[in-house]
Amino acid sequence: MKTFFLIFSISLSVIAQNKKPSNDLLTVFEKSNGLETATYHDVIAYYKLLADAFPQIQLDSLGMTDSGKPLHIATFNPDQIFNFETIRNSKQIMLINNGIHPGEPDGIDATMLLFRDLALGKIEMPKHTVLVTIPIYNVGGSLNRNSTSRTNQDGPKAYGFRGNARNYDLNRDFIKADSKNARTFTQIYHLVQPAVFIDNHVSNGADYQYTLTHLFTQHNKLGGNLGNYLHTEMMPSLEQKLATKNWDITPYVNVFNEVPEAGFSQFYDSPRYSTGYTALFSTLGMMVETHMLKPYKPRVEGTYELMKTMLDIMERDHEKIKNLRSDALKQFQASKIYALNWAVDTTKSSTLKFKGYEGKMMPSTITENNRLKYDRSKPFTKEVAYQNYFKPTNEVMIPEAYIIPQGWWNVIDLLQLNQVAMRVLERDTTITVESYKIDSYQTRNQAYEGHYQHYNTNVSASQQELTFKKGDYYIATDQNALRYLLETLEPQASDSFFNWNFFDTILQQKEGFSPYVWEDMAAELLLKNADLKTAFEAKKKAEPDFANSWYAQLDWLHKQSPNYEKAHLQYPVYRVK
Repeated sequence: MKTFFLIFSISLSVIAQNKKPSNDLLTVFEKSNGLETATYHDVIAYYKLLADAFPQIQLDSLGMTDSGKPLHIATFNPDQIFNFETIRNSKQIMLINNGIHPGEPDGIDATMLLFRDLALGKIEMPKHTVLVTIPIYNVGGSLNRNSTSRTNQDGPKAYGFRGNARNYDLNRDFIKADSKNARTFTQIYHLVQPAVFIDNHVSNGADYQYTLTHLFTQHNKLGGNLGNYLHTEMMPSLEQKLATKNWDITPYVNVFNEVPEAGFSQFYDSPRYSTGYTALFSTLGMMVETHMLKPYKPRVEGTYELMKTMLDIMERDHEKIKNLRSDALKQFQASKIYALNWAVDTTKSSTLKFKGYEGKMMPSTITENNRLKYDRSKPFTKEVAYQNYFKPTNEVMIPEAYIIPQGWWNVIDLLQLNQVAMRVLERDTTITVESYKIDSYQTRNQAYEGHYQHYNTNVSASQQELTFKKGDYYIATDQNALRYLLETLEPQASDSFFNWNFFDTILQQKEGFSPYVWEDMAAELLLKNADLKTAFEAKKKAEPDFANSWYAQLDWLHKQSPNYEKAHLQYPVYRVK
């Protein structure tokens, strides 16, 4: 047995010394000279091969996906330790997510190469960083293979589809977690607790010279010293290091059917997106967006080089990243005020030396209108205004706690999935709370990711003394999940559970009135309440439509009476100040 292990070790050493993978370790991408991407089964088989060959690599499967297949994670740790609680005591963790949109498979192939080359010693083994990857996140989409759905993309020959097995776009599902994929990702994320998160994509949009673009989580929203480090140190360092390797990179070109040189803003990653979600737990997140119009081979090579460079930055800054993340939560709690929504700050911008192609509008031979046309024979480098500063548009005081009645088990379930600490009331308890009424909101008129989502939500607040039941949930905000709680439980937040329709039953009035009965009751109500009568008459004078509608008048009076149901528009999550 000892002889076998000695021979096996020598064999691996020879592979590492040769710096060239054997045929057994070549990927589909390499065998096809950069024209093809691996299938789902190819990918999992390859990581199994690596895990069998190298003790630094372990492949695990966790919860299920909507496809009926499990989600895998592969871990690379030179110390050969794969308990994440133990790992976090001494190292930082980078989590790489691939194939969230399987028609954008660059990261799938690049990460296989990265893991293999680390194991072979072609890349210096990290001392302070452990790599974890989800080889293919959207398993169902990966299995739905085709060669046509990425209309504008230059390769590979065949690839997966954007929608998952239930046709969800998984990069809109991190808060609502409608898919099994998202629920399993949540378990993986909280198991791993990465310091840095990379989500690999391919961009749509304009034409330009770059193969690589980056989309970091918005630094103002990430906030504090951690956000400042991302903006002033990590991002510039990545750009500079890649430039020395002849890999130019620019921020994600956030335009549609317009020329980039007119200027553009940073993409705002709210918590529905992967990097917006991971930011809630102080993870430094970025999406890699390679350019769809570049051939597949350099796109994969660029993704590989970017991830390798980010690994170098983590190795250099591991102690700083650890300390900044540790302090980030304390900074939010100390501020006592939290920004729920953001908008571009038009008073600030950065200047990019942007490498593009001349583009102009010209008559279309199809639509008889103008169309955009780029001319690749006319490259340019121009200074372009890039609006990458955001400012809060809505803020809220951070409460001491939230209380959620036990009947809202669907919300409780997601909070528990995200490791929110909570306690169950052991007896009926009367507590003074801040209560919200939904004043107004708008709703999408078309389905969006399985929902008719709300937006522009406004509330009115009042203090009430309410008795909560045994079994209801008391959730203190003094915990790691502070930002997640605020972003999901404050109705005005863009990706709140309210805006994702979790509380739509409160929007429907369950009891009404028969006009011929209520007419007499309303007359008696006005007779007994002079202030109400004055307000009623004033409203009729001020609002002609109200004055001309008998039903609107009776309905308004009903809503001022004790007969109007308390549950209508009453937001069932309460704040303890």
